[in-house]
Amino acid sequence: MQLVLEQISVFGHGIAAALFAALAIWLFQRKSERNVTQVWLINAIAMTSFWALAVSVEGALSPMASFAESLRNIGWLAFMFALLRTGEGRDEPRTVMYIYAALMLILFSQIVVDLMVPLFEGSPRLSGMAIYTSLVLRMIFSVGALVLVHNLYSISAPETRWGLRLPMASLAAIWTYDLNLYTITYLTQEYPAELLAMRGPAIACIAPILGLASMRNSDWELKLSRSVAFRSLSLVAIGGYLLMMVIIATALQIIGGDYARLAQISFLFGTSVAALLLLPSGKFRSWFKVKLAKNFFQHRYDYRSEWIRFTDTIGRPGDDSAPFHERVVKAIADITDSPAGILLMPDDTGRLTLQSRWNWPSIEVPPRACTTRTVSFFEESGHIVEFDALRAEQDDKCDTRAIPEWMTNDEQTWAAVPLVHFDRLAGLIILARPRINRTLDWEDLDMLRVVGRQVASYLAEARSQESLSEAQRFDEFNRRMAFIMHDIKNLVSQLSLLARNAERHADNPEFRKDMISTLQDSADKMNGLLARLSQHNKSKPEDPRPIKLNLLLQSITDKKRLLHDIQTSQIDDLTIMADPRRVDQILGHLIQNAIDASEEGEPITMSARRRGLSAAIEIRDRGTGMSSEFVRSQLFKPFASSKEGGFGIGAYEARQLAQAMGGRLEVESKEGAGSRFTLILPLATELTDNPNKDADSINERAA
Repeated sequence: MQLVLEQISVFGHGIAAALFAALAIWLFQRKSERNVTQVWLINAIAMTSFWALAVSVEGALSPMASFAESLRNIGWLAFMFALLRTGEGRDEPRTVMYIYAALMLILFSQIVVDLMVPLFEGSPRLSGMAIYTSLVLRMIFSVGALVLVHNLYSISAPETRWGLRLPMASLAAIWTYDLNLYTITYLTQEYPAELLAMRGPAIACIAPILGLASMRNSDWELKLSRSVAFRSLSLVAIGGYLLMMVIIATALQIIGGDYARLAQISFLFGTSVAALLLLPSGKFRSWFKVKLAKNFFQHRYDYRSEWIRFTDTIGRPGDDSAPFHERVVKAIADITDSPAGILLMPDDTGRLTLQSRWNWPSIEVPPRACTTRTVSFFEESGHIVEFDALRAEQDDKCDTRAIPEWMTNDEQTWAAVPLVHFDRLAGLIILARPRINRTLDWEDLDMLRVVGRQVASYLAEARSQESLSEAQRFDEFNRRMAFIMHDIKNLVSQLSLLARNAERHADNPEFRKDMISTLQDSADKMNGLLARLSQHNKSKPEDPRPIKLNLLLQSITDKKRLLHDIQTSQIDDLTIMADPRRVDQILGHLIQNAIDASEEGEPITMSARRRGLSAAIEIRDRGTGMSSEFVRSQLFKPFASSKEGGFGIGAYEARQLAQAMGGRLEVESKEGAGSRFTLILPLATELTDNPNKDADSINERAA
């Protein structure tokens, strides 16, 4: 048996030496330029290879192996210190620096004590004391090194922990094995041959893990988290583990007799397997968090991290994120480790209905999800209902008439969190029972109340945005309707004038021809109005382009001459930059207003002259006119009109259309003397290839 263990030790440590040497060479050849952390990593791996080689050649208990082990630990400690010092994010507390300095002092003390052991060979008492001191120093170093491994991982930012998980787990495995080895040696007063032999194969398994870690985090850059400070929890946990192992190993030594070593190894193996099985379990982690919070921490929650997680869940953007109301449920459920939840919200009648569910397809929610007292009870009290206490009739603050039966009948319902915003219930969250059943304490209730109010404000804001969007859609529809009603009024006025003139000129063939053209134009405009009224109409006005002004005005006057006497005083040959359809609409408004303000038989005058780099189109009438106060304060405001039955839209829309084309609208008016509207539009530098097409197509495109 002893020969087999020696062979396992020799070959195991030899393989470990070869693997770590190959890893060091591979890392050395990867980059020509390296940072401090990479240099110390290569040194630590090389020293580990040297230690494994020394054990394989000289033996596990030789002075060379002990010296090489101290060098190995110095290398890994220096690597961790370099990783810590180059990390970005915050300054490390002095406590951690003291631990690094103390462990480095322990390592140098180990070397000194190991060198003294051969000197005391003639004195068994001094030699035993030196060996005992070296053993205790190794135990202390293993505990301190594990504390630093935990600290380095816990202070790293969450986004960089994936790059540290493998190397920190590897170092934890190395020093945990050492801790067990030296503790059992301390208890039994002799080195366990089995653990010494299996040390080489165990270390050999770590080399590929470090290689994988080097591929995942080749630059070894670390960001430190500001939310975690150094705590003694890891030291307490390791001390507790050490105490438990001492007690159990001692008991096995007393009870086991010749099989004590086998029992000790089985115990170590069993605890490792148990850790692998329990740690991935969500139920075990939840139980552990509850016990940890109860016994080690003053507060259950890390409020900063909880708030960051909460806001990140609520406000997560992107197309792949869950719907908003589902994120609301998840954000509150994550606080208490609840695996599922639902959100109830008031409908238009004020009754609660199911709005969203998260991971809870099994719960049956009736269409009428509340009683007549549910909403008023939660609005008045804001009470968080714990259903287990309610079922046991231990909740004196809860009105049982406000809780519907379907909530209490389902055994998975655990808590109801009201979302109250300014004394109004914005919603109600029903949480499922967590993996580890527990009661809500004062800290849970305070956290849920604060988060509930915050979520209620989000829900109220979301509902306000939805109402605002709906109101904007109605406003846009009403705005569109107002313009269309104004245009319909103008068309009715035109058709009324046409019908009145037809009574006097029906026998004139030229009049009948022009009347048919005018009726066709009116029908086209009505179709255009219907298209504009449709909510599916997505048409956009055309961009301004060069058009011949005289042809455009001629087309407009031809359409209006049957309705009223329109005279032209001067029309310059100008090319303007405009949209013909919008110009036709502006002048249509202005001419119709002039017709409405003028007496029958009183002509309207139109002219077009150059004014600098612009064209000025004037529409003049001798009608009733307007006061200067009305022109200044009300003319260009919607729904303000000086005419009886007027909509007050024409002048407002005309100015809006003119400004959209880079122009403006001027007005001069005097009561009893008439008005003059001047449309100013920019001149064009070039003309389209077919200017006649612009004028000929106005009637077809007007709307």
